[in-house]
Amino acid sequence: MDTKVITLLSDGAETSLSAHVTGDDVWLSATDLTRATGWKLTRDGFCQGSMCIPIPPGRAAELTRADGSVNVAAFARLRGQALVHDDDASVWALDASSTARTSTRASVEAPDFTLPDLTGRLHCLHEHRGRKVLLASWASW
Repeated sequence: MDTKVITLLSDGAETSLSAHVTGDDVWLSATDLTRATGWKLTRDGFCQGSMCIPIPPGRAAELTRADGSVNVAAFARLRGQALVHDDDASVWALDASSTARTSTRASVEAPDFTLPDLTGRLHCLHEHRGRKVLLASWASW
């Protein structure tokens, strides 16, 4: 298992980390997991503030290793998140949690994003809150 530097996109943050990548699994040190996501591996499971997710019985080997590293892909599955990567597995994106997606769907409010117009000027969706917005997109593939 080779170590490589990856970029993890999570909760609007971009973090460069040293990781072990095997197929669709990416292993980080517990310290790097906390630095990139805010989740800390404890004896109670994965904790963020006062919220903890216990490691289910029989899944410890899928989620953690004896050296203290954490499989971010298995952690994402445990939380109901998607984890995707680019073709060379150097950039990984961790989706919002299922709880966050559910609350967004319930509000019928689109998540904020920023895109350039044809002149390169950036526009954020939040600048247009309360007004109707038409977003037209096109792709050549």
